[in-house]
Amino acid sequence: MQLVFMGTPDFAVPALKRLVAEGHTVSAVYTQPDKPQGRGRGVSPPPVKTAALSLGLPVYQPPSLKSEVEKITQLKPDAIVVAAFAQLLPKSILDIPRHGCLNVHPSLLPHHRGASPIAGAILAGDEFTGVTIMLMDPGFDTGPILAQERMPVAPQDTTGSLTTKLSEVGAKLLVSTLTDWVEGKLSPRQQSAEGANYTPKITKKDGEIDWHLSATDIWRRVRAFQPWPGCHTWWHGKMLRIIEASPLVGAQTGQVGQVVSEKKPGGVSIGVQTGDGVLELLKVQPEGKRPMAAEEFSRGQRDFVGALLPC
Repeated sequence: MQLVFMGTPDFAVPALKRLVAEGHTVSAVYTQPDKPQGRGRGVSPPPVKTAALSLGLPVYQPPSLKSEVEKITQLKPDAIVVAAFAQLLPKSILDIPRHGCLNVHPSLLPHHRGASPIAGAILAGDEFTGVTIMLMDPGFDTGPILAQERMPVAPQDTTGSLTTKLSEVGAKLLVSTLTDWVEGKLSPRQQSAEGANYTPKITKKDGEIDWHLSATDIWRRVRAFQPWPGCHTWWHGKMLRIIEASPLVGAQTGQVGQVVSEKKPGGVSIGVQTGDGVLELLKVQPEGKRPMAAEEFSRGQRDFVGALLPC
């Protein structure tokens, strides 16, 4: 098939590679413009751009698709495939391919539409998530469903680990769904309004911990915001990142935000009293230093246990 591909982050890369490996002709790859990365480090290309160039595919990075209607029309794509492109497609683009625009969305729609579906599943405490292949319409993740595949969310899953798993599941589901759709073997299913919800875009501010939340809620946030923006608190005026944590069952009660310790086989458990239960700190990263076990950090900070962390 003659395809146009649109995607930006790591999640979209396996889908692009799988399409090429299956023998489809990707005549153009659209992705977001390069972005500045930190102080003095110049700009960094999106992962999809890097992958496309390695495959010898033409890459386009317009700030808006409205100027690309004529170019895409001339390419005469059988379908446009979209995976985390981070931009709504105007109707003038949606109407170009004869087999429509197919989107690879990392949730079981209509659950977790929007910008942060993978983090949204972790924050909600979902036991299962998955991938949906849908036909795009002018709405925001509201198009009819062509195929879905479920997968469990493991207790240790972060947004990073779950993104990797779902990207591979999505790539495999995409190629089979694309073939079946073009051959007329699938009937689109309209999304139900029941259970529909939208996940907002995550910001750096979301990573600051409010210890008044429950230990379970904070634990989910630690996982959902890993690797970005990460969860953090403050210690002696400097940021202390919480990289790994776990809620303790039947833990002691103290003042909200108070650091507590408890002996355990082979060492000491370091935790923080929350609004409901104690959150055990497993791995932390002091500002400007390497990640380390929470117990190791507390040994170097004698006044850490018993201190009150800001809420």
